[in-house]
Amino acid sequence: MKFFEREAGTVEILFLLAVLVVVGAYALDWAIGAAVHSRKPRAVPDLKGHSVADALQTLSPLDLGLREKSMEFDSSVPIGSILRQDPPADSIVREGKIINVVISEGGQAEIAPSLAGLPLRNAEMLLRENELGLGEVQEAYSLRFDKGLVMAQDPKEESSVEKNSLVNVTLSAGMPPAGVILMPDFNRKNVAQAQIWGEKDGISVSVSSDPDSLFPYGVVLTQTPDPDTVLQSGATVSFVVSAHVGGAPLSRGMRLFSYRIPKGGAAESLLRVVVEDKYGEREVFNGLRRSGERVAIPIEEPAGASVHVKIFLNGILVEERDL
Repeated sequence: MKFFEREAGTVEILFLLAVLVVVGAYALDWAIGAAVHSRKPRAVPDLKGHSVADALQTLSPLDLGLREKSMEFDSSVPIGSILRQDPPADSIVREGKIINVVISEGGQAEIAPSLAGLPLRNAEMLLRENELGLGEVQEAYSLRFDKGLVMAQDPKEESSVEKNSLVNVTLSAGMPPAGVILMPDFNRKNVAQAQIWGEKDGISVSVSSDPDSLFPYGVVLTQTPDPDTVLQSGATVSFVVSAHVGGAPLSRGMRLFSYRIPKGGAAESLLRVVVEDKYGEREVFNGLRRSGERVAIPIEEPAGASVHVKIFLNGILVEERDL
């Protein structure tokens, strides 16, 4: 009898435990449901096209959250803006809901190839190979490129552009007719050539120097405007030239020294020009020149100091001048 009494007691305890579990489950479910339904319903705002920062400001007063799900290329939506959202706009959700979004990476980027010097057909093929297209085609006179070759492009070469973008090109129309003045390309040439050209075509030349340059003295570093720009007579062009001469600290003032090789004798002579000033003696020119040729050499003139110039032909001192 005691055995059956103990077994009955155990069954009663297990039954009570089962009842407690069921009641607890119902109570937990009720509590969760009550907590959920106590949160206010919210209409999901339209986040497409907004930045993440703007989206957070929009969602925060509604007690809604934001999660970045992924990123995709799309040229129609600015980079960093929202492409899609889930749940969609105008859906009704409870406070605390997380809105998943896909962020735009903008258009897929490509690098514009260099088209300079190519015939139009070759340029178009190269653009297609780089998943780009040919845009507007214009013509302009050029001193640098033969007729029919690409002389300029927009966007410029090596610039980052969106996939399938159009690249506009300018084709050379050949040499300019009489009366049309184009800006030559003087980059990495001696500025004296530019000054002679300016005198001939009635163009004013402005020169400034860069003493930190490692290029030889007088070499053009930059020019304004760009080569092949159309100029009007009397216009002013500017150059920055190297003032690197033996490390001497040079002033910004510059004067043009001119010398003509005597006619007769040898067809070519070795001309050497040496300058003496408060910084010592330095060579400013050394090269072969033809009989009768005029040579113009830009010389830096230190402020408040005299400059003495020595001229040598074939190793012989033939003339001395004060600048």
